[in-house]
Amino acid sequence: MTEPPAATVAERRARKPRSPPDESRSGPSIVISAPVPVPKTLADRLRMQISDEIVRGMLAPGVALDEMELARRFSVSRTPVREAIRLLVASGLVDARPHRSAVVARLDQTQLVAMFEALRELEALCAGLTAERMTARERSRLQRIHRSLLQVVRRGNPQRYHELNEDFHTSIYVGSHNPYLARLTAETRARIAPFSCAQFRSLGRLEKSHEEHERVIAAILDGSPQAASASMRDHIESVYDAYTANRAI
Repeated sequence: MTEPPAATVAERRARKPRSPPDESRSGPSIVISAPVPVPKTLADRLRMQISDEIVRGMLAPGVALDEMELARRFSVSRTPVREAIRLLVASGLVDARPHRSAVVARLDQTQLVAMFEALRELEALCAGLTAERMTARERSRLQRIHRSLLQVVRRGNPQRYHELNEDFHTSIYVGSHNPYLARLTAETRARIAPFSCAQFRSLGRLEKSHEEHERVIAAILDGSPQAASASMRDHIESVYDAYTANRAI
């Protein structure tokens, strides 16, 4: 029988005696266990499907979204497809072109650097607030996701890591208990996702990403806003470095 893996830094710190957070804190918060709202219209459902493919990298930047082709593929008329594309344009994932098919957004280097800079600071702010405000239940969920990510690292599954990585970061946004900041950060991450998800296919990136997460969690569990912000800032810098290295290959 194999020996159980050694406890992670985050798990060891979680065992330290500490005063329980005030679960009854007043003020706005996001309920992390709440189900994702079911799209109300066919256009909404199409938007979510196409958006998911863009974020996963299945539809690369610059790819044209032909309405007739999409209508045939999803067995619908062109009307809901046209509305779904309009919604995607509004979200920034798709660029409209007069009298031509819309395309998956393609950022130039200056835009991409600016967006990564914004994401770095937004994520750092979320992590700092989360270190102060995250409830015991939310911390437990974050740790569960972190352990699940470790299993994915051991299996070497980049796509599954990307999916769980989104859950990891979303849990930190939620823990900030600032809905406006959480939404703004999530929107910025979604906008960059088509360009950054390929980083996880770089050799050794899964392990390094998980180690960076470990430092973020340790600071959050210690209730150290400055350390949590700094660790998250370093993590996003590393994401950008991994993206540029992967692009250069």
